[in-house]
Amino acid sequence: MIRTLHAAVAAILLLVTPAFAHDGTTHVGELNITQPFTRATLPNAPVGGGFLTIANTGAEADRLIDASSAVAGDVQIHEMAMEGDVMKMRELADGLEIPAGATVALAPGGFHIMFMGLNQAFVEGEAVPVTLVFEKAGSVELALPVLGNAAKSAEQGAMEMGHGTAAPAAATK
Repeated sequence: MIRTLHAAVAAILLLVTPAFAHDGTTHVGELNITQPFTRATLPNAPVGGGFLTIANTGAEADRLIDASSAVAGDVQIHEMAMEGDVMKMRELADGLEIPAGATVALAPGGFHIMFMGLNQAFVEGEAVPVTLVFEKAGSVELALPVLGNAAKSAEQGAMEMGHGTAAPAAATK
């Protein structure tokens, strides 16, 4: 019984360990995910945003097609873009393409993960769990470090906090 348990734990570690790199990068399929973060929210805020960078090292495009989190009633992939003189935000119903050999940034004022119907405030210094689903690479679980409510990047938050960003939680395919 104990040997079976040890073998099961070892098998799980073999599946999960390749998803992590010592530099804080999460690997899932041909994708490298870096610089994850979110911003602190007010106690009763209904929404929050999630940000990160995705580099596709593969020869084929992939697509971020879904996201979920226990901290929100709904999680969507969004884009903010200018339409004339008005900034508009909209859900990307078909997901977000990550072209082969390209890097796509989900950042304030552009593409982002939208947490809607928050169950709790995002508190600076904590982390928000999120599961991302890619068309080809599969699923990956991340912990987005919660930075100050005016943070523009993960690096800015790391400098303000005096250390690097939080490590990812896990990856699966």
